[in-house]
Parts: sequence; structure tokens; C-alpha cells
Amino acid sequence: MKFLFGDIVVVNGTQIGVVVKTWEKSDTFEYEIYNRMRNKIETYSECDVERYKIRHKYLDDEEVEYQNLY
Repeated sequence: MKFLFGDIVVVNGTQIGVVVKTWEKSDTFEYEIYNRMRNKIETYSECDVERYKIRHKYLDDEEVEYQNLY
């Protein structure tokens, strides 16, 4: 498990969310994440979630580049 309840994460490449629930699926995890841009809770596979390193509602082009470097 990479993420815990309350972790701030990046989904869909540029959207910021917060982990609200974790589900174990055989050998991986799925997360229910509150997506701030869409204003709703969505389910994502662990491989579709990135650790959040910047503090905005969405990432601009420069921040996307920084997010992907580290």
C-alpha cells in the first residue's frame, strides 16, 4: 500500500485529490479519492495515482514537469 487515508495525490495527470478509502484487490490496491476538480469521489488503481509534491488545486505546465521529475 503506497497511500493512506488523507494523503494528497495527483490523478488524471494534473488533478489533485485526497485518499478517503483503500481497497485491497488480490495483489494490488485501489483507492477512493476525492477529486477536487470534479468535486466527487472516484476510484483509481494504485498505478494511476501519484504522490502529490505541490500545493495547488491543479498543476500548470511547469509544475507537471516538476511532478514528473521526482
